[in-house]
Amino acid sequence: MSESVATPILAGKRIVLGVTGGIAAYKSVEVLRRLVDLGAHVVPVLTTAALNMVGPTTFTALASERVKMSLWDDPDPIPHTTLGQSADLIVVCPATARILADYRMGRSADLLSATLIATVAPVIVCPAMHTEMWDHPAVQENLQVLGSRGVHIVPPEEGRLAGGDIGKGRLATPEAVVAAVCDVLVPARRRLAGRTVLITAGGTREPIDPVRYIGNRSSGKQGYAIAREADRRGAKVTLVSTVELPAPAGVEVVTVSTAAEMERAVKAVAPGADIVVMSAAVADFRPVGVADQKIKKGQGVPQIRLEPTVDILAGLGAVKPPGQVLVGFAAETEDLASNAQDKLRRKNADMIVANDVSAPGVGFGHETNAVTIHRADGSSVEVALQSKDAIAAAVLDAAEALLPASAG
Repeated sequence: MSESVATPILAGKRIVLGVTGGIAAYKSVEVLRRLVDLGAHVVPVLTTAALNMVGPTTFTALASERVKMSLWDDPDPIPHTTLGQSADLIVVCPATARILADYRMGRSADLLSATLIATVAPVIVCPAMHTEMWDHPAVQENLQVLGSRGVHIVPPEEGRLAGGDIGKGRLATPEAVVAAVCDVLVPARRRLAGRTVLITAGGTREPIDPVRYIGNRSSGKQGYAIAREADRRGAKVTLVSTVELPAPAGVEVVTVSTAAEMERAVKAVAPGADIVVMSAAVADFRPVGVADQKIKKGQGVPQIRLEPTVDILAGLGAVKPPGQVLVGFAAETEDLASNAQDKLRRKNADMIVANDVSAPGVGFGHETNAVTIHRADGSSVEVALQSKDAIAAAVLDAAEALLPASAG
């Protein structure tokens, strides 16, 4: 039995994205893309200063409506009021010291500040500025006052700033901004609070000699997307990974290389996990012996004998504790459904997430994916081609539905 495609988490939500004249304005393009991928209707509002950093064409191309920039050149005689009344949320990213001051004082200096004053919708501000500006008492006072009024603040990070300086004031990552949006608009999505989620990511590397290995093309992006989504939902997340990608601060990352190392790391955490997502591409075979020195071409063609690696998913399925949801992945190039269902039975998993990695835009290395989620009861959910973040949300939605009612 196949069900309809999962609904994106922000479907039906109308968001005004305010962009001001900070150098970090270029990052708001990625925030916009992610919000649209999650189903939101996004209206970009750029200040005049923002145009010194970014162009309106990019935002118009990616957004749900054309860029708005002025109170005076819009067919709507009161664009700020219309935007403020129709918005489910307003996000200012980046938020400069100027817009924070205007908003705190109620000063209507342009379309964005007028819209902020004209709304009763929730507002998120994402400050970004040089460290000295961030530390200024006036800026900190403005933030305190805005926070006391219920404005949500996504604080900046430590990092490289304009001019090469290092310090506090770097805009929060797009992942953090989008997570804040989701937390405000869909508070029930933190239903994994109190749960523990274990995720694997990347492809294992089985050494042949000190410089060569048997591996695969897995980038780990889908596993990291699932880790981000689980973190957003309030779970305690452990990510066992063979690759180095940015992960949320709240996610514990355990770095491994081989299948044997991954098994040891997984077995240390899995017994206490509510959900285990084995999204890593684990090599099926490894060399029987590993050469101590680099194999030279002049020595002739080497004979490499292989043996099976440990079957981590099957091992977890054999000792799966009551109430745990075990999720496997199946990257296939043919007979997708039958191979996935066979794997589901053999591994004693609760779900198999199957994808056809030979299809355009699907699987290894891509920013997008398309999957079918097969469940042990014989049902399935098809999730069409979309961002890996959206796929992650669909996978966790399906896993959550199988959890016992309480976290224990």
